[in-house]
Amino acid sequence: MKNIFLCGFMGCGKSSVGKALADMLGVAFADLDELIVKHAGISIPQIFEKYGQAYFRTLESQEIQNIISQNGSVIATGGGAMVNADNADVAKRNGIVVFIDVDFDTCYERIAGDTNRPIVQSSTRAELLELYNTRKNSYAQNSDVKIDASNLSITEICEKIKTFI
Repeated sequence: MKNIFLCGFMGCGKSSVGKALADMLGVAFADLDELIVKHAGISIPQIFEKYGQAYFRTLESQEIQNIISQNGSVIATGGGAMVNADNADVAKRNGIVVFIDVDFDTCYERIAGDTNRPIVQSSTRAELLELYNTRKNSYAQNSDVKIDASNLSITEICEKIKTFI
């Protein structure tokens, strides 16, 4: 089995779906944000504060390069990872990229007030909506499969993804 890279906006369910899908398939699960924190030795907000978003994006790209050697894994990418065409290209060459498409209001409800998300903390709802709309186009362009997941349970999302692998 190839790697399955999950992408989508913050709060779309990449980590929750990823864990459930990996369990269903009996394969390893990796969360890129968790790997970044583990290897950097500091939290994402601390990375943003000390080094900035550009440095975080560099770490994200490095983790994608590191993870591709693990064939047959389910990987939850960060909300901005697959906006980068180079990251998406690497992921596509080494697996399948699945865009979990969830409406903005649902995502916002899930992420509002999350102190572990620097972009959420430093943005208004309107700014996040603008970012959502910009990123949504990138997710669609940089993925192999799009799952409309707005009204689906985690299990239903996993079942849909399984039909593409």
